Amino acid sequence: MMGGPIGAIVGAALGELLSGSNAETKRRAEQTFNTGRRPQPDHTKPGDFHLALLILSAVVIKSDGHVDQRELDFVRDRFVRLFGKEKANESFEIFKKIVNQKIQLTKVTEQIRRNMAHSGRLQLLHFLFGVAAADGTFHKDEIDTIHKIARQLYISDADFRSIQATYQPSTNVDAAYEILEITKSASDQDIKKAYRKMAIKYHPDKLQHLGEDVQKAAQEKFVKVQEAYDKICKERGI
Repeated sequence: MMGGPIGAIVGAALGELLSGSNAETKRRAEQTFNTGRRPQPDHTKPGDFHLALLILSAVVIKSDGHVDQRELDFVRDRFVRLFGKEKANESFEIFKKIVNQKIQLTKVTEQIRRNMAHSGRLQLLHFLFGVAAADGTFHKDEIDTIHKIARQLYISDADFRSIQATYQPSTNVDAAYEILEITKSASDQDIKKAYRKMAIKYHPDKLQHLGEDVQKAAQEKFVKVQEAYDKICKERGI
């Protein structure tokens, strides 16, 4: 995905960051973002997911008109968890340059949609909700932006609400039903079917092609699905 609008955004950020840098720094940056690879249809690479995270996170962070330090810290922390400290540091330097750019969201999401499987797009959305929740609250502008991104990535409203529910603390069981994309009127059999469907949809093995780090991050949603099912079963005595 180093071509098209994503390539232009990252290329501009790299150009600004690396102006005056030595050859070794440039070589490492190119390796970090896989800039020497051409995209392969239906085979998204770890570097492609990396680039999509950088750009969409910048869009969400700027959507409420204020770049909060806690949100920046979340992005940095998540990239450390995803890619290791060294690569995360390089990513964050690029990210700070991207935040200052004007991003044409529709063109970016179109490129992601053409090149990334549905499972990868779901994981992108999960990450973006984490960014929005990093300052302790969901701002309407941020949620509206994530919803817009979801629709442009062809992610259903049911999936959108399910992922959002994993980030909204709830003392009752309502959020558990939302996570499993069912209503409280569902039968016990329907609940079991919904759980199996969600477990397959969010299983980390679907993200093997994006690397071990992204697979580990995907465990968060997978665990939330299990917790939601357990909570409903406990309430119903299943």
